[in-house]
Amino acid sequence: MRHFGHIAPEERQRLFFREPGDFTADSPARVLAAALGATLYSPANRPQLADDIIKQAGRGVVSMVLCLEDSIDDSEVVDAEENLVRQFTELAARQDTGEVPLLFIRVRFPEQIPDLVERLGPAVRLLSGFVMPKFTEERGMPFLEALTGAEVASGRRLFAMPVLESPELLYRESRVDTLEGISRAVDKYRDRVLALRLGVTDFCSSYALRRAPDMTAYDVQVVASVIADVVNMLGRADGTGFTVTGPVWEYFRVQERMFKPQLRRSPFLEGQAEELREALIEHAMDGLLREITLDQANGLLGKTCIHPSHVLPVHALSVVSHEEYSDAQDILKPERGGGGVLRSAYTNKMNEVKPHRAWAERTLQRAEVFGVAHEDIGFVDLLAAGLPA
Repeated sequence: MRHFGHIAPEERQRLFFREPGDFTADSPARVLAAALGATLYSPANRPQLADDIIKQAGRGVVSMVLCLEDSIDDSEVVDAEENLVRQFTELAARQDTGEVPLLFIRVRFPEQIPDLVERLGPAVRLLSGFVMPKFTEERGMPFLEALTGAEVASGRRLFAMPVLESPELLYRESRVDTLEGISRAVDKYRDRVLALRLGVTDFCSSYALRRAPDMTAYDVQVVASVIADVVNMLGRADGTGFTVTGPVWEYFRVQERMFKPQLRRSPFLEGQAEELREALIEHAMDGLLREITLDQANGLLGKTCIHPSHVLPVHALSVVSHEEYSDAQDILKPERGGGGVLRSAYTNKMNEVKPHRAWAERTLQRAEVFGVAHEDIGFVDLLAAGLPA
């Protein structure tokens, strides 16, 4: 599979200076962690789940979470498990699936992991791993131990994606201890932890908050402080950190806007771009685009999504610009190993080799899976090209 693989090859050639690279469920963990992109959540009790997975893959989705936790009622868990096994079996038997996204199951209890893996049988080959809710050291270790056992029993490499959403992580008096515990747990199982996911909705719930569509997670200070501390302790670029993904965006449409639209006009001035801008504002996408940008500025990569319309904006803003690529390549040239300062090829900034090296390495990793846009291609072009005809 590849990002933007759902659009025609000639269109990709027009858009990309360096096209997104291919990857599979068996690719190295570092590749898959960077490639997750917009991870689309779907309730596991959907009766046409196999069809939904194929449909979303055809629209550019490369990772999905099939949820047995908060998205379904407590009374529906047994039926949802049965449906999940049935849909996986059907999907594995079909010949017309093409590329199937990376598939993860969000469970409620550690015991569900070995049970589901056993019940999936041969269809487990389609499974990439499990999402583990309300993760702390105490609650998380049984999940990680269960994952390891299921992996051995099935012979299938399985990844963990812990969700950081517990009140202990949010509350100031317990945050550092909780983060240190999480760090110990995920470090012990480092080879199996693909990414850490932020559960901002649960954070807001602890204070009876819900951010409006005109606001991002970073405007809610109690939430922003947690994100900062998670990245500080668990997202470092010194080899000890993990990929941390951005929080979910809840909105599809806006009924009433309290603030002026945040989406600036300048990228939208040519051709039909203004129509696209108006459509994005009408569907509350300007706030989403701003939050994605702030995610990236704060060290997050990828995003939890609960609506298909959010996938393309996440992927379009994940593509590396030609300017970023040029800077990263200059910084990482072998002859720059001793450090120093150089003027950007775009002549608009100074690149300081040693401080910017980690950024450059991460940028080229993103370029590997999301590609590099041509010099005259912006995110509006990428959005427009990826929209259904």
